[in-house]
Amino acid sequence: MSEQRDLTFALTKGRLAKQTLSLLSGIGIECTEMEDKDTRKLIFRNEELGLRFFLAKGPDVPTYVEYGAADIGVTGRDVIDEAAKNVYEVLDLGLGKCRMCVCGPESAREALSGRDVIRVATKYPRIAKDYFYTKKHRTVEIIKLNGSIELAPIVGLSEVIVDIVETGSTLRENGLSVLENVCDLSARMIVNQVSMRMENERITDIIKRLKEKI
Repeated sequence: MSEQRDLTFALTKGRLAKQTLSLLSGIGIECTEMEDKDTRKLIFRNEELGLRFFLAKGPDVPTYVEYGAADIGVTGRDVIDEAAKNVYEVLDLGLGKCRMCVCGPESAREALSGRDVIRVATKYPRIAKDYFYTKKHRTVEIIKLNGSIELAPIVGLSEVIVDIVETGSTLRENGLSVLENVCDLSARMIVNQVSMRMENERITDIIKRLKEKI
């Protein structure tokens, strides 16, 4: 009889990892090794449950899961939609709720409702393109940025931006507002496609218990 292999979780570094571990703890899945703030370990293991955990930057989580380096991953829906990896999205964990929105000055509302090509600055070009091209059937010029997206309409780089909005305070402080809602966001659990077949019973059990907890 072959020994049961470890299931590996890829968690998004920072607050989301802490929230995810708290949620997992509620269904009896814990990893005390991760509580040591001074540790330099990269892989953490719960030998009793046959589970491994590692922390990664959010945008890397879907890549680890797609290629099978992790069986299960937890990251934001924005990351999953933008990455468009071949993984199964199996559960909305309800953590880190916020929105993806089209934002800009009030004067941009007219441009948004017109047919002229406008410029859209964003960290999420795939999501922005899908929203404007597929849902609104609107041609736009998308400008990829990595820094403070709010700066783009203020200095005239773009008419609007597509970005994550939590409280909206940064927008208001800079004379911008939410003009359209693209989608609601929260942390999601994703699963490697092969793992879902090979370890279906174990993974399905975790999903079931989390659903009951949520």
